[in-house]
Amino acid sequence: MSRADVYRGRRRIAVGLAVAALVAALGASSCQSGSAPAAAAPKAAATTTATAQPAAPATVRVTPQDGSRTARPDRPVRVSADGGVLSSVTLTDSKGRPVEGAFTEDHAGWTSTGRLAVRTTYTVSAVATNPAGEATRTTARVRTLTPETTADYALLPSGATKVGVGMPVVVQFDGLVDESRRAAIERRMSVKTTPAVKGAWGWLDARQLVWRPASYWTPGTRVDVTAKLAGLQTRKGAWTARDASTSFRVGSAMVSTVDVKRHTLKVRRDGKLLRVIPITTGKSGFETRNGVKVILSRETSRQMDAETTGLAKTDPEYYNVKVKYAMRLTWSGEFLHAAPWSVSSQGRANVSHGCTGMSTANAKWLFEHSKMGDVVRYVGSSRKLESYNGYTMWNMSLDRWAGHSALA
Repeated sequence: MSRADVYRGRRRIAVGLAVAALVAALGASSCQSGSAPAAAAPKAAATTTATAQPAAPATVRVTPQDGSRTARPDRPVRVSADGGVLSSVTLTDSKGRPVEGAFTEDHAGWTSTGRLAVRTTYTVSAVATNPAGEATRTTARVRTLTPETTADYALLPSGATKVGVGMPVVVQFDGLVDESRRAAIERRMSVKTTPAVKGAWGWLDARQLVWRPASYWTPGTRVDVTAKLAGLQTRKGAWTARDASTSFRVGSAMVSTVDVKRHTLKVRRDGKLLRVIPITTGKSGFETRNGVKVILSRETSRQMDAETTGLAKTDPEYYNVKVKYAMRLTWSGEFLHAAPWSVSSQGRANVSHGCTGMSTANAKWLFEHSKMGDVVRYVGSSRKLESYNGYTMWNMSLDRWAGHSALA
């Protein structure tokens, strides 16, 4: 090879390297300037955008859970939505009757506000929607418990006849009511009077809830009582199963006074003295109780057995006799009644075992002029009337009586 040929070869290699260096320099210059080189376009075109995932369905939870058979009727049914909101909720009993309820402000929850009954199956139907507007429908069935014992009660007076001005509203339970259960019962009771009067609830004992006005009723007053007590527990294993209502009117104002020391019974109607009756009350050891009492019941005849008061048949003071025109004043056994065997002592001495005795003629007259709820005030005795022994709430002020409320 000649030198000329070698020279021409080297020159071609040098030119090639220079061109390669220029291309590399231009490539570096383009990256710095921020403009996209043609070679970069395929890479940009290969870049992908993330695809949106479908929204998860909302879920619905019912408490107590579906299939429960021991739900407490004094606790609400609750429905909640997770991953969405509740658009509708219904709760119905076995007869299709709706139970009221309310949504939370954000519609994420619903709570029943209506009352539930024992031994009843309820159906929950709920619809929840997720953020995409997709609906989830849920149906659940819940049964309330079957109580071991049904706690029953009576509302007094029954409304069959007019009552006296001292007759309170009474809820009389057939069994004891635990102290912790009494407030719930009071909240379910209502009294409406015409004309309107101020009054208060209180518990005489563990079985008697009583409402009394501030003072004796005004004759002619109408009283309406509503007890929405179904589904409440009164003690372990015992639940109420029904509501009740009653109404009554107040008759004339019969307010009589027994003076134990003077042996007299002064009978007044609407403030007017009708008769002064000679009577006898309890002797020493059997003293008649002092204080304001109310006629609890009336019987044309009654068998009085001293054994019911704690006296044994072998006791010299034991008696068992049928009396006429008996009107009960205390649960312990004090009555107004005919006592023909003690007429000679009536108006003169106290010879009874605690009852207020009078002649048969006077007892018949008093019986015919009296009614349940009439007031009989006893004065002159040293024996105190127990607070639980009859309708004794008139022996205290309204404020003091209100202190006997479970809500006080």
